[in-house]
Amino acid sequence: MTLRPSIWHEPRPADAPAVGRLDWLLAGVFAGTVVVEGIARPGLAWRPVVTVLALALVPALLQRRAHPLVAALIGWGIAGLLSILQLTTHAGDLGLYSMMAVLILLYSLVRWGSGREIIAGTAYVTVVVALGMYASAAGWTDLFGGTVLVLLIIALAVVFRSRADLWHRRQREIRNDERVGLARELHDTVAHHVSAIAVQAQAGRAVVGIEPERAAGVLAAIESEASRTLAEMRTMVRVLRAEDAADAYSPPLGLADLPALARADTTPRVEVSLEASLPRLARPVDAALYRLAQESLTNAVRHARSATRVGIDVRRDGDAVRLRVSDDGRTAPGLVPEPGFGLLGMTERAHLLGGSLTAGPRSGGGWVVEAVLPVETPA
Repeated sequence: MTLRPSIWHEPRPADAPAVGRLDWLLAGVFAGTVVVEGIARPGLAWRPVVTVLALALVPALLQRRAHPLVAALIGWGIAGLLSILQLTTHAGDLGLYSMMAVLILLYSLVRWGSGREIIAGTAYVTVVVALGMYASAAGWTDLFGGTVLVLLIIALAVVFRSRADLWHRRQREIRNDERVGLARELHDTVAHHVSAIAVQAQAGRAVVGIEPERAAGVLAAIESEASRTLAEMRTMVRVLRAEDAADAYSPPLGLADLPALARADTTPRVEVSLEASLPRLARPVDAALYRLAQESLTNAVRHARSATRVGIDVRRDGDAVRLRVSDDGRTAPGLVPEPGFGLLGMTERAHLLGGSLTAGPRSGGGWVVEAVLPVETPA
C-alpha cells in the first residue's frame, strides 16, 4: 500500500524558473508605480520612508519563484513593519496602494513553495494580516473582505499548482510509456537475431572440425542475422532522431512476414502455419502478433532443452486471433522459471491491445505460449 505524502512533506514543484521575463516586467512596473504614487500623494505620512520600504519589495518579486518563502517573509515583513510604525506613531494610514503586490508573494508561496514552506509562510502571513487589521482599526466589513481576498488568492494558487502537477504527472507517464515501449522493441528485435547468431555459432563450432565445408554456410547465416539486426537498429535510431516519426518509420513486420521465421535446416526446426481465412487485421494487432511469435521463438531456441521442433500456429477464434507457439523440449517436473524481460514485454503487448497471453509447460512435454488478440484494436 502506497501512502500519499502529506502537504508538510510535499516537495517544491519543478516548474519554477529562477527569474523569468515576467518577473522582471512585474518588478519594473511595481517600482515605477511606487515612485509615481510616492510623488502623487504628498499628504502621505512618512512618505520617503514608506516609499523606500515599498521599493524593498523589488528583490522579493524577482525571487518569488526560486525562493517563495524568503520572498514572502521579506514582502509581508515590510507590510508588518509599516503596521507597527502606524501603531507606534499614530500617523494614520502609512500604506501605499501598490503594496497590494504582497498578495502576489502569497500566491507565489502557495504556487511554488514546498509543503513546509507553505505552512510556515501562511502562518506568518496570517499574523501580519491580523496586525494590519488591528493597526488600521478595520471594521467587520473590512475584516471579512480582507479575509475573503486572502483566501481567494490562496485558492487560485492551489488550482494552478494542481493543474501544473497534473500536467507534469502526465508527461512523466508518457515518458515512462515511451521508455517501456522502447525497451520492449529493443529486446524483441535484438534478442531474436542475437539468439539466432548464437545458435549458428554453436552449430559452427560443432561442424567446423567434422565438416569444414559447412562452416561457410554457418558464417553466411551469422552474417545475415547480424545484418538484419543492424538494419532494424538503424531503423529504430532513425525513428528516435526524426522530427516526424511517422514519416521515418517503415511499415512494421506482420503476419505476412511470419513464414520467413520458418527454418527447416536448423535444430530445432521451425514450422509456421497460418490459417488461410485470417481476416485483415489492424496494424497494431498485426505487428504485435509478429513480435509475440518472434519473441516466443527466441525463447524456445534459447531455453528449450533438446528441442527438435518449434511450431508457430495462427488461427481465427471468433472476433479474435489466437497465436500458439510450442516446442517439444524437455521440461523439469514442477519447475516453472521466473518470467524474464521477454515474457514481461509480451504480456504488456497483449494487454495494451485488450488481449491476453499465457505461457507455461504443456502436459505432453515442452513449452507453449498462447496469445489471444482482438481482430480490431479497442477504441
